[in-house]
Amino acid sequence: MSQSLRSRTVSGMVWVGIQRFGSVLIAFLSNIVLARMLTPDDYGYVGMLLIFIAVASTFIDGGLGSALIQKTKPTEKDYSTVFYWNLALSLVLYGVLFACAPLIARFYQMPLLCSILRLQGVILIINATTIVQFNKLRKQMQFKKIAVIQIVSALISVTVAIGYAWNGGGVWALVWQQIVYSLVNVLLLFIVVPWKPEMSFSKESFRSLFGFGSFILLSNLINTFANNLNGLIVGKFFSASTLGYLTQAQKLENVASSSIAAAVEQVTYPLLVEVKNDYSRMTQILRMFNNALLSIVMPAMYLIMILAKSLIVFLFTDKWLPSAPILQILCFQGIFICLGVTSYNVIVAIGESKALFNWTLIKRITGIIMLIGGMIFWGFKGVLVGMIMTSMTVWLCNSWLAGKYIGYKLGRQILDMVPVWLIASIPFACCWVAKSYDILENKEYVYAMLYVFVYIVAILIIPHKIIKELRSNLKNIINKRR
Repeated sequence: MSQSLRSRTVSGMVWVGIQRFGSVLIAFLSNIVLARMLTPDDYGYVGMLLIFIAVASTFIDGGLGSALIQKTKPTEKDYSTVFYWNLALSLVLYGVLFACAPLIARFYQMPLLCSILRLQGVILIINATTIVQFNKLRKQMQFKKIAVIQIVSALISVTVAIGYAWNGGGVWALVWQQIVYSLVNVLLLFIVVPWKPEMSFSKESFRSLFGFGSFILLSNLINTFANNLNGLIVGKFFSASTLGYLTQAQKLENVASSSIAAAVEQVTYPLLVEVKNDYSRMTQILRMFNNALLSIVMPAMYLIMILAKSLIVFLFTDKWLPSAPILQILCFQGIFICLGVTSYNVIVAIGESKALFNWTLIKRITGIIMLIGGMIFWGFKGVLVGMIMTSMTVWLCNSWLAGKYIGYKLGRQILDMVPVWLIASIPFACCWVAKSYDILENKEYVYAMLYVFVYIVAILIIPHKIIKELRSNLKNIINKRR
C-alpha cells in the first residue's frame, strides 16, 4: 500500500469514526430530551412503519451506489443513469406507499398511520437525489466532508424535532426530524458536490452497473427485512406502547454495541484486505479482535444489565420503566452482534461474496422462523428471545464460514474466547445473584462498581495466554499514544 493511500485510509477511518460516534452521541442526547416530552405510543407509531420505509429505501439504492464505487472509472453517463433511475424508482415507490397507506393503517388498526406514512415517505424522493453525490465523496475517500454534512444535518434536525415536541407536536416531531435531516443533507451535498446530471439515460450503463449491484441488492433486502421484522410483529400483535418500549431499549443498547461494531468494522476490513492472501495472519487478527471485542463488549453489556432500571429512570423518567427488563434481555443480542463483525469482514476480504449471500439467506430465514416461533409460544418475551437467537445464529454462521476458508475452525474460536468469557461472566453472575437477593438494598451503582473492580483485577492477574495477549495489546496501544 502506497504512503498516500495509507494516509488517506487512516484519515478516512478517523473521520468515519468521528461521524459515527458523533451521530450516535447526538441521537443519544436528543433521544433523552425527546423521550421526556413524547410517549411510548409516539415511538411505537414510527417503529411500525420503519420496515416499509427501510425496504423501500433499499430498493431505491438497488446496489447501484456500491456499483459506482466498485467501477474503476465511472463516466458521467453512468452517474446520470443512476440518478434518473433512483429518482424514477423513488417516485414509483412513494406512489405505492401513498396508495397502500390506508391498507397498512388498517393492518395495524390505527388510522393515524395513514397520514404519518404519506408524509414520512417523502424522504424516499429526497434521499434518491443524493446517492450520486454521496458515492462520489465515498469513492474519492472524502470522509471528512461526509462526516461534517451528516453531523450538521443531525444537529439541525434534532433542534427542529425538540422544538416541535416542545409545542405538543407528538409523533410528528419524530417524522419531521427525519424529513429535515434528509432536506439538510441534500442541500449540503449539492453545495459540497456541485454535480448536475446529463440529459441522458444509458441502458448499457444500467445493465453493467445493475449486473454488479443486483447481488448486493438481494443481500441488503434480506438483511433489511429481517432486521426490521420485529417492529412489524410487535406493532401488529401487541401494542404501540410495547413497540415504543422496545424501540427505546434498542436505542440504548445500540449506543454501546452498534458504536463498537461500526468502529471495529472500519478498522478490521482494510487490515484484513491487506493480508487476505496470508491465512495465518488473518487467523491471528481474527483471534485478537474476537478476544479484544469480548473483553470490552461483554463487560459493557453486563454493566448496562446491572444498571438498567436506574439508567432508564435517570435518562427517560419513570414512564419508560417497562423498557428496563427489555434492555436487560437485549444486551445479550449486543454481544453477538459485535462478535459477528470481524468474521463477516474476513469473508468479504477474501472475496467469497457468493457464499456470504447464500449463508445470509440461510441465517436470515432461520432467524425469521425463530422470531415467529418465539412469539407463538412465549408472546412478547419469545420475540426478544428470538432476536437474541437470531443474532447468535448470525455470529455462529459468520464464524463458521470464516473458519472454513482460513482454517480457524469455529470450535477453536470458541475455545479461545472461553477465558475472557469466564472472567467477564463469573463476577457478573455473583453480582446478579446478590442483586436478586437485594443484599445491598437495591443500590445498583454499588453492584456496578464492584463488578468493574473485580473484572479489572482478574484481567490484570490471571496468567492465561489469551489474557497475556490482551494485556500486551493494551500496553502497545498505550505506548503508541505516549
